[in-house]
Amino acid sequence: MHLARFARIRLAHLPTPLEPLPRLSEELGLDLWIKRDDCTGLAGGGNKTRKLEFLLGAAFEEDADTLVTQGAVQSNHVRQTAAAAAAHGLACEIILEERTGSRATDYVGNGNVLLDRLFGATLRTVPGGTDMVAELEKTAAEVRARGGKPYVIPGGGSNPMGALGYVDCAREIVVQADEMDLEVHRIVTATGSAGTHAGLVAGLAVMGADIPVLGIGVRAPKDRQEANVFKLAEETAALLGQPGRVTRDMVVADCDYVGEGYGLIDQGVIDALTLAARLDGIVLDPVYSGKAMKGLIALARAGQFKGETVVFLHTGGAQGLFGYQTEIEGAL
Repeated sequence: MHLARFARIRLAHLPTPLEPLPRLSEELGLDLWIKRDDCTGLAGGGNKTRKLEFLLGAAFEEDADTLVTQGAVQSNHVRQTAAAAAAHGLACEIILEERTGSRATDYVGNGNVLLDRLFGATLRTVPGGTDMVAELEKTAAEVRARGGKPYVIPGGGSNPMGALGYVDCAREIVVQADEMDLEVHRIVTATGSAGTHAGLVAGLAVMGADIPVLGIGVRAPKDRQEANVFKLAEETAALLGQPGRVTRDMVVADCDYVGEGYGLIDQGVIDALTLAARLDGIVLDPVYSGKAMKGLIALARAGQFKGETVVFLHTGGAQGLFGYQTEIEGAL
């Protein structure tokens, strides 16, 4: 697993900390640690920064001058992509999907959307359910028509090149755990566009680390989510020159905590945000890490992790909290 073979633009503050959560551990009855990928630095941090290091490397190899990507209105990926483009003198074309249907003022104008504009990205909004692959292709064609050179990044940065960022994170977690004599029994993370989950699975498989990864779903049903993660993990291992190292049993997603849908929060999410904040001072986001923590809390209280040392991967996204201010304040 020699990642120096791939072009890479250094964006992140690495390694991110691996820290204990003593009060949450006591509350939930397990040995809980947190991998602080909210501390990657770019535009306030988050998991997409690791992916963008390899995606920008590929973009520069193609002499691109414009990044083209998409996401939901309050997309963390879009924020970090816009910031990466600004920091490296690239234009950035963004397509925002009205995936939740919310018209709340804070949702459509605050949080990540405000930051997207601050970084100078060009934004356009499309209705929920739009064919986003077609929209990416349309925007890239428009960039070419005016003489630009687009580099298209899929939603979440989730393709084999982007997933290399979480191959590297898997290596980082194992190195840190070994240095602390910490035996990790499980990694828990949010799973959505699949790149983070797939990269971890592929990285651990290629290393032979034998640490299971549990993805807590934020959007798709279990069968579809696991299929998406498995396919991407296989492709990522193949990109590393290790085809066949990922097996189907390595991919596990629990999608019982999605609630009403992607980007829609409920009292369980708000309770998870509140518990993490008030016990260990951890700020989660409402769309990804908040739902993952909601699932972890429920599973822990059901005895799922008894006797285990669990690492919770914090994927960042606290900036999105400000897009949900009205909903969260009304439920505290």
